[in-house]
Amino acid sequence: MTTTMYGPAVHATGLVKRYKDTTALDGVDLMVPQGTVHGLLGPNGAGKTTVVRVLATLTGADEGAATIGGSDVGSRPREVRRRIGLTGQQTAVDDLMTARQNLMMFGRLFRLDRKRAGRRADELLDTFGLGDAAGRSPKDFSGGMRRRLDLAASMILAPEVLFLDEPTTGLDPAGRREVWESVRALAEQGTTVVLTTHYLDEADQLCDRISVIDRGRNVIEDTPAGLKRRIGDERLEIQVREPAQVPSAVDLLRRTLGGNGGDPVVDGVDGRITVPVARGVDALTAVAAEIRTAGPGTPEVVDIGLRRPTLDEAFLQITAVEPTTPMERTG
Repeated sequence: MTTTMYGPAVHATGLVKRYKDTTALDGVDLMVPQGTVHGLLGPNGAGKTTVVRVLATLTGADEGAATIGGSDVGSRPREVRRRIGLTGQQTAVDDLMTARQNLMMFGRLFRLDRKRAGRRADELLDTFGLGDAAGRSPKDFSGGMRRRLDLAASMILAPEVLFLDEPTTGLDPAGRREVWESVRALAEQGTTVVLTTHYLDEADQLCDRISVIDRGRNVIEDTPAGLKRRIGDERLEIQVREPAQVPSAVDLLRRTLGGNGGDPVVDGVDGRITVPVARGVDALTAVAAEIRTAGPGTPEVVDIGLRRPTLDEAFLQITAVEPTTPMERTG
């Protein structure tokens, strides 16, 4: 049902898409190796869904080029559609049919005969952990189960590349975890997954690499760990008992850390001070010893610890600056 791909699963250069006076895409580049999960991350309106629509042949680009497994999106859309699956933001299952009937219907729409459609439906129900619910209506499913059934429908022809547009929007934490497990399983089986999301934890959990898109342009591409490293490997965080002690605590940190610490960030409401550090354990040991041995006037520290930066922090820092140069690709 699929053909062998050569080169990257997805390759796009200079994609531009305009809607009247609005430029939705302004020169987006993308390269996704086969068998990986690639995230398109950005705020609402950044252009993520438009990228997917162009790559899935649902709309044409005004400029630029893109291929899926070597097939040109613009000139060979039929070939591209045979290679891809797409799950949009809204589920496409029918509540008047059972889960198995839904998958059989999609199989028949893809021109499988009844026997093959039934066999494929059973395979997918097992793959997505829905075997016990095959005879039930999706209206009785949890949000996570409905989304998994929707993912199964997009996999009827075992596509080489699966596009997921905001796959967990509106789901509760349990439902999101169910969908994450299904996406991981697909990637392990060799499916290339391109997903859009504005959930930072989702990108962190699932993606091998992330392209940050803002205002229709690439900002940066890197691994989740690489994005976090951009704002420092670790943070030393202390909290003083009284906000009035913050200035003396800042002085203590600067004096003790020296070149091992960056500029402190102060939360004056709860007396919390955070400092990026290059050598976390050394910094923690030195500050703890200084607090323990210092004399009168030492701020009273009620909490001290090390933590790693989150993808949320990296994202906010990266997108805080208007992108004016070509995408930086690292890692």
